[in-house]
Amino acid sequence: MNLFLLAASAASFFTFAVHTWVGGPVAARALLRSSDMHDVPKFTNYYCWHLVTITLFLMGVAFAWASIEPGGLDVAWFAFALSVSFLVWNLVLIVWKKQSFLYMPQWLLFLGISAIALPGMI
Repeated sequence: MNLFLLAASAASFFTFAVHTWVGGPVAARALLRSSDMHDVPKFTNYYCWHLVTITLFLMGVAFAWASIEPGGLDVAWFAFALSVSFLVWNLVLIVWKKQSFLYMPQWLLFLGISAIALPGMI
């Protein structure tokens, strides 16, 4: 069993839980309550919110699978690529839009997933 990938799975599921049960009430519900946003962009954003939810859950599954099945390393690399991509995009967005690193802390979660997963894959 690859303990690094198992830990990356746990970190992914933790991020999924934070996204779902902390971010959902704060961000997704506020989005749906918005009365000054047209339905198409509102529900497109809500749809994308759930795409992220699904992606985070499947990243956890991918790392868990690879932790017990050595032949599953390809899916771990894919989950790792997603995590690094989300990390980089979050940092770019923060700098580009002059946001606070503390008000958009998602990068920390993806940094953790990526840093834990990498040693398990090399």
